[in-house]
Order: sequence, then structure tokens, then C-alpha cells
Amino acid sequence: MGAPEPAPAPIKTAEDFARAFDVSRETLVKLQTYADLLAQWQKTINLVAPSTLPDVWSRHFADSAQLLALAPPHARRWLDLGSGAGFPGLVLALMLAPRDGARVALIESDTRKAAFLAEVARRTGAPVDIYPLRIEQSATQAKLGAIDVITARALAPLPRLLELAAPYFSTGTVGLFLKGREAHTEVEAARATWDFTSTLEPSLTDSSGRIVVIHALKANTEGAR
Repeated sequence: MGAPEPAPAPIKTAEDFARAFDVSRETLVKLQTYADLLAQWQKTINLVAPSTLPDVWSRHFADSAQLLALAPPHARRWLDLGSGAGFPGLVLALMLAPRDGARVALIESDTRKAAFLAEVARRTGAPVDIYPLRIEQSATQAKLGAIDVITARALAPLPRLLELAAPYFSTGTVGLFLKGREAHTEVEAARATWDFTSTLEPSLTDSSGRIVVIHALKANTEGAR
């Protein structure tokens, strides 16, 4: 057997992030602006757990950015469900900015958090559309066209998450969902009501975390009976 692969270098700073994800200086500056605004707004709005702010480059930025490598290289239309403070959707938008035609729809029903997302987008020029609406409302669904990639983090258990995501899935859509140590159990629970193909990818930022990659999502009519 060959030697085990070395563990990835920890990401603690902006420079670590730039090396890990090969981002341009321009993108790094925009992410630093994002980090500064997060710290500023956190004083009045609970955007993230306060204990995670010192580790923003790993806990939030790298955790979000790792999804890009799992998406089809041609993906242009992205949708982030329950964006909160913008993880993963807004980080992905900043990294996708150089990709011609790429755009990320951020759905966040909390108007204060939506205002934060809008301010970051204004200050960084992130290619996003922000929808301060409920995910499950038909009016929300009507505003969005074909979606290539759907993302979410810490939104709901997978069975409920797939219920929310299903109206936005079409042929070829990929779901990328950040999950914790119970990812496998959630996948099995979701199969009671949904048909899909899936893989579990290891998280780069959490040794117990997994990324659930979903293809070909459709209702399981047998399980629904």
C-alpha cells in the first residue's frame, strides 16, 4: 500500500485560503470586505455563532468554498436556500464572479439578514439576486428559472431539505448540501420519500462533516403510499 495522503494544511488566514482555493488577489480583497462587514453587523444582528468569528476563513469561507470543486464546471445558475449570513451562497458567488454568466440566487426570509446580504453584495459587486421570501412559496419558485446547482448549509434535516429543494430541481440539477456526522442517517431517512442518487464527500473543514451530493431527485411514489 502507498503512503497515506497528507492532511490538507489548516486554513486560518486569508493567505491560507488563497493558497487552498487558488483565488485571485481581487477576490481575496472582496472576501476580506465580507469578513469585515460580518464582524461589524454581528454586533447588532446574530448572523453566526460569535465563537466562530475568529475562525471565519475556515468555519465559514473555506467551508463554503469547498463546494465549488464538486459542481459541474459549466454551472452558471446557482441557488442557495436559507442563505442566512451568506454561507455558502455568497462566498460561492464571489468565487464565481470571473465565470462569465454565473449568478447565485440567495433566498433568505429574514429581512435583516437579507439586508446584510445586500450590503455585502453592494460593497463587493457579487453576482447575486437576493430574495427575502419563503423558500416554499410558489411566488418564490416562479421568480427562478432553470437551476444548475442548489446549495444549503444548516437549514433542515435532509428529508425536509429535499422537500424544499425539489421544486427547483430539473434534469441535470445537482444538490450540494453541507451536513454533519449524521449525514448517512439523513440520506437513508430521505429515501423513504425521495428517489435520488447520492454520494457523501468528506468535508475539508470538519473531520466529521460530509457533503451530500444529490442527482436525479424525484418523489418516491412507492414510499409515499
